[in-house]
Amino acid sequence: MNEDQTPGTAFESTGGIVYFARMLDKMRLHSAGRLRADFHPNLGSSFDADCCRFLGVEYPALRQRVLAGGSDDDILAWCYSTGTRPDDEQILVWNKFMLKRGWRDEDDGSTQALESYKAASGLAHRTDLLTFFDYYEVDEGRKP
Repeated sequence: MNEDQTPGTAFESTGGIVYFARMLDKMRLHSAGRLRADFHPNLGSSFDADCCRFLGVEYPALRQRVLAGGSDDDILAWCYSTGTRPDDEQILVWNKFMLKRGWRDEDDGSTQALESYKAASGLAHRTDLLTFFDYYEVDEGRKP
């Protein structure tokens, strides 16, 4: 029996882009019926939607391409040919934005959302979890 799984770390990069590999991992796990259930409501929204907008591709088309097979690098090349190919500076801005998401983002509610996720996971006491990426690492068992 396959146990439900969490996707890989958001810190992993493909072609220098953080989060992309995690999004593809979620697609593959979901298709195989192995993605942990609490991930299902946000598939294609939130950071997934942000990443798709950054690359200029639609989530359903990307999902179809992922399920057709290929490495993360192959799929990123498809995104570049189908959507937008960001330059090095745009990738730097994306990465820094994503790596810090949730930290001092009170104006759009992201900090409050992060605190809600932490509370729901019994991690409200963890003042060291300042970003969503930090939270994922602990919530998904990669860090204590």
